[in-house]
Order: sequence, then structure tokens, then C-alpha cells
Amino acid sequence: MTQKVVECVRLKKQAEALAKAPYPGELGLKILQQVSKQGWQEWLKFQTILINENKLSPINPKDRAFLEQQMDNFFFGDGGKMPAAVAPVVTLS
Repeated sequence: MTQKVVECVRLKKQAEALAKAPYPGELGLKILQQVSKQGWQEWLKFQTILINENKLSPINPKDRAFLEQQMDNFFFGDGGKMPAAVAPVVTLS
């Protein structure tokens, strides 16, 4: 079986593709087509930091909307900004 690859917008190179859309809707499909497994794992780490540092609740619609906007920015915008409290000490590598 041949491994699927994608030109990952996060890594700026070809890498192993996700098996299915990791998020619902149009954004999820865009991520499936343009983000690799490794790129998605970087987002999950970044999302955890955002949730913890901003004391977000994924069940709160306002917090979910914020996270979705951050996800879009992480992949397709300026890459997102680490919360000031952790920016100097955390790397996503």
C-alpha cells in the first residue's frame, strides 16, 4: 500500500497525509488537503497550550470559535502566536 503524501502548508514540504478530515466543515477539508499528519500534531500541541494558558473550555461556543480561528491562522495565516507567558520557553519541534 502506497502512503499518501500532501504538500504541507505548515512544514513547507511533502509529508504523510492525514487519513481523514480532522475537523468538520470546509476548514476540515482544507486541512485534509493541505496539512500533513506532523503538521496536525503541531497544531494539537499548540491548541493544548492555548487551552491551558487562556483557560478555555472546548464545550464553550465562544472558546470553540476562538480555537477555530486560531487553527485557521496556525495553518493558513501567520502561524499563530504563542501566549506571552510561554512564548520564550516553548518550541513546537
